[in-house]
Amino acid sequence: MGLLIAAYASLAAWLWLTLAQGMFWRTDVRLPPRTAPARWPSVAIVVPARDEAGVLPLSLPSLLAQDYPGEARIVLVDDGSTDGTADLAACLAAEQPGLPLTVVSPGDPPPGWTGKLWALRHGIAHARAGLFPARVDGSAGPGEEAGAGGPEFLLLTDADIAHEPDSLRELVAAATSAGLDLVSQMARLRVVSPWERLVVPAFVYFFAQLYPFRRINRPAARTAAAAGGCVLLRTGAAVRAGIPDSIRQAVIDDVSLARAVQRSGGRIWLGLAERVDSVRPYPALGDLWRMVSRSAYAQLRHRPLLLAGTVAGLVLVYLVPPGALLAGLAAGRPAVAWAGGLAWLLMAGTYLPMLRYYRQPAVLAALLPLTALLYLLMTVDSAVRHYRGRGAAWKGRTYGRPTDA
Repeated sequence: MGLLIAAYASLAAWLWLTLAQGMFWRTDVRLPPRTAPARWPSVAIVVPARDEAGVLPLSLPSLLAQDYPGEARIVLVDDGSTDGTADLAACLAAEQPGLPLTVVSPGDPPPGWTGKLWALRHGIAHARAGLFPARVDGSAGPGEEAGAGGPEFLLLTDADIAHEPDSLRELVAAATSAGLDLVSQMARLRVVSPWERLVVPAFVYFFAQLYPFRRINRPAARTAAAAGGCVLLRTGAAVRAGIPDSIRQAVIDDVSLARAVQRSGGRIWLGLAERVDSVRPYPALGDLWRMVSRSAYAQLRHRPLLLAGTVAGLVLVYLVPPGALLAGLAAGRPAVAWAGGLAWLLMAGTYLPMLRYYRQPAVLAALLPLTALLYLLMTVDSAVRHYRGRGAAWKGRTYGRPTDA
């Protein structure tokens, strides 16, 4: 009886997820309709970078080569790198004519700041301080004074993100056409190794399940999220929301940024990218494991009850369907087998669009329970690391609860 109840509960969960969770499984949420603005606003591209010499040759040239009709400048913030990131960035800029590049270094973050947000703070301040002249036409965005200097938009992009030449132009056109304060694209992650094929598409699928893009993009939305690798933000909206100071302790900085902008009255948008790609490799399971476990428990706000609920939910939603199907067939219990089989079919069916987006074989849809089990173990490991004092570790830094600062 217990297995039958679990099988039907899992089937009910999948019916609800498929029909009532903002159509999270669809992958057609791309940049909204856009037209070229009468005047292209100025943009500062801020790139926080810590020990990124391995990926900069694949990403930075794509920013230098942006075909943008307005004024745009790049500020790369060297966050205490030990691998020559700053020198490499300068060399790449010297070898390739393009957008002007400035390399700055803020030093180590003070207590209460994560490294990335401290780097962003320094880069934004540097861009606003004097890289851009005052606008002679007196134009100003929300939260800005007429005739103010500094960029009108900020493109916050990670050092491992490569952009097609028209990426900035399309982002700005989308923001100005739809009156958006924040436009974010989920970069297409690298999918080359067998482990990347198994784990990476599911990462985006799970993210969309938690934060359905269509719900986020409604004008009066209560759900907020962004993808930290590619965020175009109005400077005025950043000022109103106190970015990045108001989220200085956030480990999940992209979601926190979107929430801050939304709470301050800004309009946000999130979708999948077509011409923005991550070049960071995760060839082995250990690489992917560290990427997920670094922040999984922080996503649960370091709360044991949320961890327990998450584990129970993953078991019910992803592991019960195949277990019920196999157990029902083995025990000759057709009701259990049918419920488990239908739940597994809905699971695989909602995963297929993401696999097509990543150009992966459909057979991987049947393996989603295995991938979910890996994510369950990564989440538990994230909690274990937190309580052992290793928390959200990234490139030599470890972050605990926000109240630890």
